[in-house]
Amino acid sequence: MRPRHLALAVGLAAVWGFNFLVMQVGLRHFPPLLYAGIRFTMAAFPALLFVGRPGVPWRWVAGVAAAVGVGQFGLLLVGMRAGVPAGLASLVLQTQVLFTVLFAVTLLKERLTARRVLGLAVALGGLALVTLDFGVSGPLGAFVLCLGAAAAWGLGNVIQRRAAPPDSLRFMVWVSAFSAPPLLLLSLWLEGVPALSPSVEGWLSLVYVAFISTLGGFGVWGLLLRRYDASTVAPYTLLIPVFGMSSAALMTGEPISWLKLVAAALIVSGVLYAGTKPRRAPAPLSTAGR
Repeated sequence: MRPRHLALAVGLAAVWGFNFLVMQVGLRHFPPLLYAGIRFTMAAFPALLFVGRPGVPWRWVAGVAAAVGVGQFGLLLVGMRAGVPAGLASLVLQTQVLFTVLFAVTLLKERLTARRVLGLAVALGGLALVTLDFGVSGPLGAFVLCLGAAAAWGLGNVIQRRAAPPDSLRFMVWVSAFSAPPLLLLSLWLEGVPALSPSVEGWLSLVYVAFISTLGGFGVWGLLLRRYDASTVAPYTLLIPVFGMSSAALMTGEPISWLKLVAAALIVSGVLYAGTKPRRAPAPLSTAGR
């Protein structure tokens, strides 16, 4: 990977990691489902007027919107509002890789190799430690909601893989457009009509998550995927919880226990091991003609 593209990959992980802290700030001013609905509305309009059609059948756009827009972000934000701090949320959400593999095996009939089984077992051990650590100090129901968000993201990954959109930014704009209406309707039904008085801080949070994290982030992601294999780009997403946990610790004082550090190491290393291919041994030199 060229140095400027490497910088983009690391910068993208930083943007997406810091996004959890920004969302936590936004949840001080908006109910979670309304916050998600406004986020996707801002990401869709006016970009929708300029990007053209998504390039895939509409059912795939609707499927990813249901899984990622409504499922992932709806559950994640409700879970964060219920008590899961930003740094921990950034770590738990990376278990989406586990769910992606499970859904790919069951729905796409992909082969589950011994390397994947071992890597996923290590990552599950880390998840068990996170559950133990948070179960002692926080509301377990909120943690389960974040875990459900990771499962929804995994399902969305499989649907998007099946759809294979030619342009990830254009696809994400349409996913945002399909996600906003159900989120806003769910907000009206479950959260009621809110009496909002958001400050500049709340609106800046929405600007960040809609334009920088969603549109800018997926624009960079698409750029990298057009130039490199997914196996080259994807491991950099493992830096997301590093930036998420460190930014939350520095800016909000969120504690990082030794148990959480061990869990993070297990999850990241397990996911990385499961998602990479072993290097092939070099072929022996032929003695023919000597």
